[in-house]
Amino acid sequence: MNDTLDMKGVPEPRSSKCTFEIKILNSQNATWQGHVHWIETDRKQYFRSVLELLTLMDEALSETEGVTYPVSWVSD
Repeated sequence: MNDTLDMKGVPEPRSSKCTFEIKILNSQNATWQGHVHWIETDRKQYFRSVLELLTLMDEALSETEGVTYPVSWVSD
């Protein structure tokens, strides 16, 4: 029996790191509202849902890896 793990289709771990400070201001409609602060760039952005928060964090990680597409982050 072959005990090796087949890694096809498993994404490589991201090498870049980002630090976020998340403040939940409200919980409405079964989701969170608040703001996220991207520490390394000192950028802050308000979010209206957990999905929007995760999208912002994913965009930040993509930006640090050189991926270019419309980014929702604003500079303070």
